[in-house]
Amino acid sequence: MNDFKPVTDLVAGLLDGVTDARLSGPTPCGHYTQAQLLNHLLGLCLAFTAVARGETGPHNEAPPGEPAATLDPGWRVELEQRLATLADVWSEASAWEGDALAGGVTLPASVMGLVALNEVAIHGWDLARATGQPYALDPATIETLTAFTGQDADDQAAREGVYGPVVKIPADAPPQDHLVALTGRDPAWRP
Repeated sequence: MNDFKPVTDLVAGLLDGVTDARLSGPTPCGHYTQAQLLNHLLGLCLAFTAVARGETGPHNEAPPGEPAATLDPGWRVELEQRLATLADVWSEASAWEGDALAGGVTLPASVMGLVALNEVAIHGWDLARATGQPYALDPATIETLTAFTGQDADDQAAREGVYGPVVKIPADAPPQDHLVALTGRDPAWRP
């Protein structure tokens, strides 16, 4: 079992630093704009909350679609609430037991929990980098997610559709940069 709260609190702390005037700006997450990235975060919070509760439905039975390019009013409050709920539901031991369905894929819940934690952590980094805000994951989360994302680092076929090719960085780069590079992102990315 992993604690989501340090990550969800970190991401929630970024929301006030997102300016409405720049929502169409780029992010390190492929072709997503800031608004699309935020909509993706809103959706993945719903999907992985349903996973932790053992629920099935439209939020977790199919792969996510292209996120909308506009945000509903009140998205900051909504996303902050969804992040808090996500942390709460994954704090229950039962969330990590059995099998779980998300994105149309069934995996052991213990693996799906790591997928969820990784999604929030890495998309939080995307948002921080896109908006010029500091972002420092806690060392335990970095260690856990580096082991998780690095297990197929040499097998791009296994990573297809999940991560881009691993970005080469110096061996002495900070641990968070190694995690980011494992997801196919350049730790030096700037808008």
